[in-house]
Amino acid sequence: MSTHENPSSASPPSPALPAAAPSIHRRRTRYAGKNPQRFQDKYKEHNPERYAADVAKVIASGKTPAGTHRPILVAEILTVLALQPGESAVDCTLGFGGHAQELFARLAPGGRLIGLDVDPVEHAKTTARLRADGWSEEAFTAVRSNFAGLPKVLQQLGLDGVDAILADLGVSSMQLDDPVRGFTFKTDCPLDLRLNPTRAPSAADWLASVTVKALTTALTDNSDEPHAVLLARAITTQQSQTPFTRTLQLARAIRTILHEHNPRHDNATDDACIRRVFQAIRIEVNDEFGALDMFLRHLPSCLKAGGRVAILTFHSGEDRRVKQAFREGVRSGIYASTNDDLVRAGPEERRANPRSVSAKLRWAVRASG
Repeated sequence: MSTHENPSSASPPSPALPAAAPSIHRRRTRYAGKNPQRFQDKYKEHNPERYAADVAKVIASGKTPAGTHRPILVAEILTVLALQPGESAVDCTLGFGGHAQELFARLAPGGRLIGLDVDPVEHAKTTARLRADGWSEEAFTAVRSNFAGLPKVLQQLGLDGVDAILADLGVSSMQLDDPVRGFTFKTDCPLDLRLNPTRAPSAADWLASVTVKALTTALTDNSDEPHAVLLARAITTQQSQTPFTRTLQLARAIRTILHEHNPRHDNATDDACIRRVFQAIRIEVNDEFGALDMFLRHLPSCLKAGGRVAILTFHSGEDRRVKQAFREGVRSGIYASTNDDLVRAGPEERRANPRSVSAKLRWAVRASG
Protein backbone atom coordinates (compact mmCIF):
# COMPACT_ATOMS: atom_id res chain seq x y z
CA MET A 1 0.00 0.00 0.00
CA SER A 2 1.42 3.35 -0.96
CA THR A 3 2.49 5.66 1.84
CA HIS A 4 1.47 8.71 -0.19
CA GLU A 5 -1.94 10.38 0.42
CA ASN A 6 -4.64 9.84 -2.07
CA PRO A 7 -4.89 13.12 -3.96
CA SER A 8 -8.64 12.78 -4.07
CA SER A 9 -8.88 12.86 -0.24
CA ALA A 10 -6.54 15.85 0.34
CA SER A 11 -7.97 19.23 1.49
CA PRO A 12 -8.43 21.72 -1.31
CA PRO A 13 -5.88 24.52 -1.41
CA SER A 14 -6.87 27.78 0.40
CA PRO A 15 -8.02 30.54 -1.90
CA ALA A 16 -5.49 33.32 -2.40
CA LEU A 17 -6.24 36.43 -0.32
CA PRO A 18 -6.82 39.61 -2.27
CA ALA A 19 -3.90 42.00 -2.25
CA ALA A 20 -4.26 44.79 0.30
CA ALA A 21 -5.25 48.07 -1.25
CA PRO A 22 -2.29 50.43 -1.26
CA SER A 23 -2.66 53.25 1.25
CA ILE A 24 -3.25 56.56 -0.40
CA HIS A 25 -1.21 59.45 0.91
CA ARG A 26 -3.46 62.48 1.09
CA ARG A 27 -1.65 65.76 1.02
CA ARG A 28 -2.88 68.62 3.09
CA THR A 29 -4.99 71.08 1.15
CA ARG A 30 -2.79 73.85 -0.13
CA TYR A 31 -3.54 77.51 0.50
CA ALA A 32 -2.27 80.66 -1.12
CA GLY A 33 0.51 82.61 0.58
CA LYS A 34 2.97 81.78 3.35
CA ASN A 35 0.44 81.35 6.15
CA PRO A 36 -3.20 80.19 6.02
CA GLN A 37 -5.71 83.02 6.36
CA ARG A 38 -9.00 81.17 6.33
CA PHE A 39 -10.28 79.76 9.63
CA GLN A 40 -10.62 76.24 8.26
CA ASP A 41 -7.08 76.24 6.82
CA LYS A 42 -5.30 76.99 10.10
CA TYR A 43 -4.45 73.31 10.65
CA LYS A 44 -1.74 73.95 13.23
CA GLU A 45 -3.98 76.07 15.45
CA HIS A 46 -6.71 73.45 15.23
CA ASN A 47 -4.24 70.82 16.50
CA PRO A 48 -2.55 72.39 19.55
CA GLU A 49 -1.37 69.02 20.89
CA ARG A 50 0.67 68.41 17.74
CA TYR A 51 1.81 71.97 17.05
CA ALA A 52 2.22 73.35 20.59
CA ALA A 53 5.17 75.61 19.67
CA ASP A 54 3.29 77.19 16.75
CA VAL A 55 0.21 77.79 18.89
CA ALA A 56 2.40 79.38 21.56
CA LYS A 57 3.73 81.83 18.96
CA VAL A 58 0.16 82.79 17.99
CA ILE A 59 -0.68 83.48 21.64
CA ALA A 60 2.55 85.40 22.21
CA SER A 61 1.65 87.67 19.29
CA GLY A 62 -1.55 88.75 21.06
CA LYS A 63 -3.88 86.59 18.96
CA THR A 64 -6.28 83.81 19.84
CA PRO A 65 -5.62 80.46 18.11
CA ALA A 66 -8.39 79.42 15.72
CA GLY A 67 -11.12 77.37 17.37
CA THR A 68 -10.17 78.35 20.92
CA HIS A 69 -10.95 81.07 23.45
CA ARG A 70 -8.70 82.81 25.96
CA PRO A 71 -10.31 83.42 29.36
CA ILE A 72 -10.32 87.03 30.55
CA LEU A 73 -9.59 88.51 34.01
CA VAL A 74 -8.88 85.05 35.44
CA ALA A 75 -6.88 86.19 38.49
CA GLU A 76 -9.42 88.87 39.35
CA ILE A 77 -12.33 86.44 39.08
CA LEU A 78 -10.59 83.88 41.28
CA THR A 79 -9.98 86.57 43.91
CA VAL A 80 -13.64 87.59 43.89
CA LEU A 81 -15.05 84.06 44.02
CA ALA A 82 -12.56 82.93 46.69
CA LEU A 83 -13.26 79.25 46.07
CA GLN A 84 -12.43 76.63 48.68
CA PRO A 85 -11.97 72.85 48.31
CA GLY A 86 -15.27 71.02 48.65
CA GLU A 87 -17.45 73.94 47.56
CA SER A 88 -19.89 73.98 44.64
CA ALA A 89 -19.80 76.45 41.74
CA VAL A 90 -21.47 77.14 38.40
CA ASP A 91 -19.79 78.35 35.23
CA CYS A 92 -22.87 79.70 33.44
CA THR A 93 -21.07 80.15 30.12
CA LEU A 94 -18.72 77.19 29.77
CA GLY A 95 -17.42 78.13 26.31
CA PHE A 96 -13.97 76.66 25.66
CA GLY A 97 -13.58 75.82 29.36
CA GLY A 98 -10.76 78.25 30.20
CA HIS A 99 -12.43 79.74 33.26
CA ALA A 100 -13.86 76.35 34.23
CA GLN A 101 -10.40 74.77 34.41
CA GLU A 102 -9.25 77.43 36.87
CA LEU A 103 -12.40 77.11 38.99
CA PHE A 104 -12.21 73.31 38.97
CA ALA A 105 -8.63 73.30 40.23
CA ARG A 106 -9.63 75.29 43.32
CA LEU A 107 -12.73 73.24 44.14
CA ALA A 108 -10.72 70.01 44.44
CA PRO A 109 -10.73 67.84 46.34
CA GLY A 110 -14.38 67.12 46.97
CA GLY A 111 -15.88 70.08 45.15
CA ARG A 112 -18.33 70.21 42.28
CA LEU A 113 -18.51 72.36 39.15
CA ILE A 114 -21.60 72.71 36.96
CA GLY A 115 -20.97 73.93 33.42
CA LEU A 116 -23.79 75.51 31.41
CA ASP A 117 -23.80 76.69 27.81
CA VAL A 118 -26.56 77.36 25.28
CA ASP A 119 -24.33 76.53 22.30
CA PRO A 120 -24.84 72.84 21.38
CA VAL A 121 -21.79 72.80 19.11
CA GLU A 122 -19.14 74.17 21.48
CA HIS A 123 -20.67 72.73 24.66
CA ALA A 124 -20.37 69.19 23.29
CA LYS A 125 -16.76 69.76 22.18
CA THR A 126 -15.67 71.24 25.50
CA THR A 127 -17.43 68.59 27.56
CA ALA A 128 -15.75 65.81 25.57
CA ARG A 129 -12.34 67.44 25.98
CA LEU A 130 -12.76 67.88 29.74
CA ARG A 131 -13.96 64.30 30.15
CA ALA A 132 -10.88 63.14 28.24
CA ASP A 133 -8.79 65.09 30.76
CA GLY A 134 -10.29 63.00 33.55
CA TRP A 135 -13.16 65.19 34.79
CA SER A 136 -15.62 62.75 36.36
CA GLU A 137 -19.41 63.00 36.32
CA GLU A 138 -19.43 63.49 40.09
CA ALA A 139 -17.02 66.42 40.03
CA PHE A 140 -18.19 68.07 36.81
CA THR A 141 -21.78 68.22 35.58
CA ALA A 142 -22.29 69.47 32.03
CA VAL A 143 -25.72 70.90 31.20
CA ARG A 144 -26.73 72.47 27.91
CA SER A 145 -28.86 75.39 28.99
CA ASN A 146 -29.06 79.15 28.78
CA PHE A 147 -27.97 80.73 32.08
CA ALA A 148 -31.51 82.12 32.41
CA GLY A 149 -32.53 78.54 33.20
CA LEU A 150 -30.11 78.20 36.14
CA PRO A 151 -32.83 77.86 38.84
CA LYS A 152 -34.39 74.94 36.96
CA VAL A 153 -30.99 73.30 36.46
CA LEU A 154 -30.17 73.49 40.17
CA GLN A 155 -33.60 72.15 41.07
CA GLN A 156 -33.16 69.18 38.74
CA LEU A 157 -29.78 68.47 40.34
CA GLY A 158 -31.30 68.61 43.82
CA LEU A 159 -29.37 71.73 44.88
CA ASP A 160 -30.82 74.61 46.91
CA GLY A 161 -27.91 76.85 45.92
CA VAL A 162 -24.19 76.99 45.24
CA ASP A 163 -21.22 78.78 46.75
CA ALA A 164 -20.11 80.65 43.63
CA ILE A 165 -21.40 81.59 40.18
CA LEU A 166 -19.53 82.94 37.16
CA ALA A 167 -21.13 84.33 34.00
CA ASP A 168 -18.97 85.51 31.09
CA LEU A 169 -21.46 87.29 28.83
CA GLY A 170 -19.13 87.76 25.89
CA VAL A 171 -19.47 85.85 22.63
CA SER A 172 -16.65 83.31 22.44
CA SER A 173 -13.78 83.48 19.97
CA MET A 174 -14.86 80.10 18.58
CA GLN A 175 -18.18 81.62 17.54
CA LEU A 176 -16.75 84.92 16.31
CA ASP A 177 -14.00 83.41 14.18
CA ASP A 178 -15.75 80.42 12.62
CA PRO A 179 -17.38 81.62 9.37
CA VAL A 180 -19.90 78.78 9.51
CA ARG A 181 -21.52 80.45 12.52
CA GLY A 182 -22.16 83.70 10.63
CA PHE A 183 -20.80 86.10 13.27
CA THR A 184 -18.05 87.63 11.15
CA PHE A 185 -18.12 90.07 8.27
CA LYS A 186 -14.46 89.41 7.44
CA THR A 187 -15.49 86.54 5.17
CA ASP A 188 -18.63 85.77 3.22
CA CYS A 189 -20.87 83.46 5.21
CA PRO A 190 -24.56 82.95 6.03
CA LEU A 191 -26.09 85.78 8.06
CA ASP A 192 -26.87 83.70 11.14
CA LEU A 193 -25.58 85.14 14.46
CA ARG A 194 -27.32 82.53 16.63
CA LEU A 195 -25.65 81.27 19.79
CA ASN A 196 -27.89 78.23 19.46
CA PRO A 197 -28.07 77.48 15.72
CA THR A 198 -31.04 75.13 16.25
CA ARG A 199 -33.31 77.90 17.53
CA ALA A 200 -35.09 80.29 15.15
CA PRO A 201 -34.88 82.96 13.94
CA SER A 202 -31.53 83.50 12.28
CA ALA A 203 -30.35 87.06 11.71
CA ALA A 204 -31.47 86.82 8.08
CA ASP A 205 -34.95 85.71 9.15
CA TRP A 206 -35.17 88.45 11.76
CA LEU A 207 -34.22 91.15 9.23
CA ALA A 208 -36.81 89.79 6.80
CA SER A 209 -39.65 90.89 9.09
CA VAL A 210 -38.22 93.78 11.13
CA THR A 211 -39.80 97.23 10.97
CA VAL A 212 -37.95 100.53 10.77
CA LYS A 213 -39.00 101.35 14.34
CA ALA A 214 -37.89 97.99 15.74
CA LEU A 215 -34.53 98.12 13.98
CA THR A 216 -33.95 101.71 15.12
CA THR A 217 -34.67 100.69 18.72
CA ALA A 218 -32.35 97.69 18.47
CA LEU A 219 -29.48 99.75 17.06
CA THR A 220 -29.94 102.41 19.74
CA ASP A 221 -30.50 100.20 22.79
CA ASN A 222 -28.17 97.33 21.92
CA SER A 223 -25.14 99.13 20.53
CA ASP A 224 -25.55 102.91 21.01
CA GLU A 225 -25.38 103.34 17.22
CA PRO A 226 -25.29 107.08 16.38
CA HIS A 227 -26.66 106.47 12.86
CA ALA A 228 -29.51 104.26 14.04
CA VAL A 229 -32.33 106.08 12.21
CA LEU A 230 -30.40 106.44 8.95
CA LEU A 231 -29.30 102.81 8.91
CA ALA A 232 -32.68 101.40 9.96
CA ARG A 233 -34.51 103.20 7.15
CA ALA A 234 -31.99 102.28 4.48
CA ILE A 235 -31.54 98.64 5.57
CA THR A 236 -35.27 97.92 5.72
CA THR A 237 -35.80 99.56 2.32
CA GLN A 238 -33.07 97.44 0.75
CA GLN A 239 -34.29 94.35 2.60
CA SER A 240 -37.72 94.69 0.97
CA GLN A 241 -36.06 94.68 -2.47
CA THR A 242 -33.20 92.19 -1.96
CA PRO A 243 -33.26 90.16 1.28
CA PHE A 244 -30.02 90.09 3.26
CA THR A 245 -28.78 86.51 3.58
CA ARG A 246 -24.95 86.88 3.71
CA THR A 247 -22.67 88.71 6.13
CA LEU A 248 -20.62 90.51 3.46
CA GLN A 249 -23.80 91.52 1.67
CA LEU A 250 -25.02 93.35 4.79
CA ALA A 251 -21.57 94.79 5.55
CA ARG A 252 -21.25 96.23 2.04
CA ALA A 253 -24.72 97.73 2.25
CA ILE A 254 -23.82 99.47 5.52
CA ARG A 255 -20.64 100.90 3.96
CA THR A 256 -22.63 102.22 0.99
CA ILE A 257 -25.24 103.81 3.25
CA LEU A 258 -22.57 105.54 5.34
CA HIS A 259 -20.63 106.84 2.34
CA GLU A 260 -23.74 108.17 0.64
CA HIS A 261 -24.49 110.04 3.86
CA ASN A 262 -20.88 111.20 4.38
CA PRO A 263 -18.29 110.51 1.64
CA ARG A 264 -15.47 111.24 4.09
CA HIS A 265 -16.13 108.09 6.12
CA ASP A 266 -12.98 105.96 6.39
CA ASN A 267 -12.70 102.18 6.63
CA ALA A 268 -12.03 102.16 10.37
CA THR A 269 -15.19 104.19 11.03
CA ASP A 270 -17.16 101.92 8.72
CA ASP A 271 -15.89 98.77 10.45
CA ALA A 272 -16.82 100.12 13.87
CA CYS A 273 -20.33 100.86 12.66
CA ILE A 274 -20.68 97.43 11.05
CA ARG A 275 -19.62 95.77 14.31
CA ARG A 276 -22.26 97.75 16.19
CA VAL A 277 -24.97 96.76 13.71
CA PHE A 278 -24.02 93.09 13.90
CA GLN A 279 -23.92 93.30 17.70
CA ALA A 280 -27.38 94.88 17.85
CA ILE A 281 -28.89 92.23 15.57
CA ARG A 282 -27.15 89.41 17.46
CA ILE A 283 -28.57 90.62 20.77
CA GLU A 284 -32.08 90.67 19.33
CA VAL A 285 -31.81 87.29 17.61
CA ASN A 286 -30.63 85.60 20.83
CA ASP A 287 -32.80 87.70 23.20
CA GLU A 288 -29.63 88.33 25.19
CA PHE A 289 -31.03 91.13 27.34
CA GLY A 290 -34.18 89.15 28.12
CA ALA A 291 -32.07 86.19 29.23
CA LEU A 292 -29.80 88.43 31.32
CA ASP A 293 -32.75 90.16 33.03
CA MET A 294 -34.24 86.77 33.99
CA PHE A 295 -30.85 85.52 35.21
CA LEU A 296 -30.32 88.58 37.40
CA ARG A 297 -33.85 88.35 38.80
CA HIS A 298 -33.40 84.75 39.98
CA LEU A 299 -29.68 84.93 40.76
CA PRO A 300 -29.93 85.55 44.55
CA SER A 301 -32.01 82.39 45.06
CA CYS A 302 -29.28 80.35 43.33
CA LEU A 303 -26.61 81.41 45.84
CA LYS A 304 -26.10 80.05 49.32
CA ALA A 305 -25.81 82.54 52.18
CA GLY A 306 -22.46 84.26 51.72
CA GLY A 307 -22.21 82.98 48.13
CA ARG A 308 -20.25 85.00 45.56
CA VAL A 309 -21.09 85.90 41.97
CA ALA A 310 -18.87 87.40 39.26
CA ILE A 311 -20.19 88.64 35.91
CA LEU A 312 -18.11 89.72 32.92
CA THR A 313 -19.85 92.19 30.60
CA PHE A 314 -18.68 93.58 27.27
CA HIS A 315 -20.90 96.54 26.43
CA SER A 316 -22.91 99.23 28.18
CA GLY A 317 -26.33 97.54 27.93
CA GLU A 318 -25.11 94.47 29.79
CA ASP A 319 -23.07 96.39 32.35
CA ARG A 320 -25.92 98.77 33.14
CA ARG A 321 -28.26 95.88 33.95
CA VAL A 322 -25.75 94.07 36.15
CA LYS A 323 -24.78 97.26 38.02
CA GLN A 324 -28.39 98.18 38.73
CA ALA A 325 -29.31 94.67 39.88
CA PHE A 326 -26.36 94.42 42.27
CA ARG A 327 -26.81 97.90 43.73
CA GLU A 328 -30.53 97.39 44.21
CA GLY A 329 -29.72 94.06 45.85
CA VAL A 330 -27.42 95.78 48.34
CA ARG A 331 -30.05 98.42 49.12
CA SER A 332 -32.70 95.76 49.74
CA GLY A 333 -30.39 93.58 51.82
CA ILE A 334 -30.25 90.66 49.38
CA TYR A 335 -26.56 91.25 48.73
CA ALA A 336 -24.08 92.16 51.45
CA SER A 337 -21.72 94.01 49.09
CA THR A 338 -20.83 94.79 45.50
CA ASN A 339 -18.09 96.73 43.71
CA ASP A 340 -18.59 100.42 42.94
CA ASP A 341 -15.48 100.67 40.79
CA LEU A 342 -15.25 98.54 37.67
CA VAL A 343 -12.57 95.86 37.46
CA ARG A 344 -10.85 96.03 34.06
CA ALA A 345 -8.04 94.13 32.39
CA GLY A 346 -4.59 95.56 33.10
CA PRO A 347 -2.16 96.83 30.45
CA GLU A 348 -0.33 93.51 30.17
CA GLU A 349 -3.52 91.50 29.57
CA ARG A 350 -4.84 94.05 27.09
CA ARG A 351 -1.61 93.77 25.10
CA ALA A 352 -1.60 89.97 25.25
CA ASN A 353 -5.32 89.59 24.49
CA PRO A 354 -6.92 92.58 22.71
CA ARG A 355 -10.40 91.09 23.20
CA SER A 356 -10.07 91.81 26.92
CA VAL A 357 -10.11 95.59 26.35
CA SER A 358 -13.89 95.95 26.56
CA ALA A 359 -14.38 93.50 29.45
CA LYS A 360 -15.89 94.79 32.71
CA LEU A 361 -16.10 92.71 35.87
CA ARG A 362 -18.78 93.22 38.51
CA TRP A 363 -19.28 91.09 41.59
CA ALA A 364 -21.64 90.70 44.53
CA VAL A 365 -21.80 88.69 47.77
CA ARG A 366 -25.08 87.17 48.96
CA ALA A 367 -26.15 88.36 52.38
CA SER A 368 -25.74 85.82 55.20
CA GLY A 369 -29.12 86.46 56.77
